[in-house]
Amino acid sequence: MPASRKTAVAHLRAADPVMRELIDSISDVGDRRRGRPTDLYGALVRSIVGQQLSTKAARAIYGRMTDRFGGRPPTPQEVLADDPEDLRTAAGLSHAKVGYLRSLAEHVLDGSLELDRLEQLPDDDVIAALVAVKGLGAWSAHMFLMFTLERPDVLAVGDLGVRRAVMLRYGLPELPTPSELERIAEPWRPYRTLACLYLWRSLDATPV
Repeated sequence: MPASRKTAVAHLRAADPVMRELIDSISDVGDRRRGRPTDLYGALVRSIVGQQLSTKAARAIYGRMTDRFGGRPPTPQEVLADDPEDLRTAAGLSHAKVGYLRSLAEHVLDGSLELDRLEQLPDDDVIAALVAVKGLGAWSAHMFLMFTLERPDVLAVGDLGVRRAVMLRYGLPELPTPSELERIAEPWRPYRTLACLYLWRSLDATPV
C-alpha cells in the first residue's frame, strides 16, 4: 500500500469508529482508478454514454460509438458534424444522450468549458463548469473528480450506493439526506474519496 494511502487509511480509522470497523472488515479497496487520462474530453464522453446503464451495456454502446470514429471517441467537431439520428442508431444511444454529447461539444468549442484548466481549478469550480453542460449533473461531476482528476476529498452526496452504505453502517432508519451525509462525513476530511471507496466496496457497488 502506498504511503499516501496508508496515511489516508490511518486518518479514517482514527477519525470515525464506524469507518474504522468498516475498513478493518474489508482490509483494502485497492486502487480502482484507471490512472489519470490525458483525454479529459473523452472521459466526459464516456461518462455521458454510461449514465444509468449497467457496466456491460455502457461498454457495448461506447464500443459501438467509438467504432463509428475509427476506434476512438469522437472529437467535438465530429459530434456536431454527425447526423444526430445516425449517431443515435449506430451506437444505440438515447435521443437525450445524443443531445448531451452535442451540448458537451458545443461548450468545449465555444470555450465555456475549458478542459485544459480543469486540473488547476478547485473542486467546486470544476463542478460548476461541468454542470453547466446539459446532461452532466452533480453526480457525474463528482465521479469525474474522483476517478478522472483523482481528487482525494470528494463526497458523492447524491450517490445511492454511498447513501445506502452509510444508512446500513450507521444504523439510520432511512437514507441520509445530502446535508446529513455531509455532517456524518465531516471527520473523514481530507480523504472523503477513499471513504466513499470503502462504502461502495461494502456493497460491492463501486461505480467504475
